[in-house]
Amino acid sequence: MILCDTNILIEIYKGKPDIIRIIKNIRQKNIAISDVTCAELFFGARNKKELTVIRKDLDKLTVLPIQSNISSIAVKLVEKYALSHKLTFPDALIAATAIYHDMELYTLNIKDFRFLDNVKLFKPE
Repeated sequence: MILCDTNILIEIYKGKPDIIRIIKNIRQKNIAISDVTCAELFFGARNKKELTVIRKDLDKLTVLPIQSNISSIAVKLVEKYALSHKLTFPDALIAATAIYHDMELYTLNIKDFRFLDNVKLFKPE
């Protein structure tokens, strides 16, 4: 399974062909997202129609909940990297989800995660 960052789904909604091709190659059954990504997408919806489309799309994916173990990892990451690397709590939760589930993280914001030793970044071919 590959954990997708929120920006990957946003690029799919924008119709970016390179991202769509990569996601098709990964295959839907191999894609997971964090509850954080769900919340960020819902927050970014411009209207109820868009929110409904997002909900239907997310229902087709594996959504990983924020468990207490993930939250604990995220808090430790923020403590260690917030000052030095400006790690935000949502990004820490996504990174912690990848760490906890031992998944590669597919993101376009590599700079937000590359300093995290335990996060394996997905590199598309």
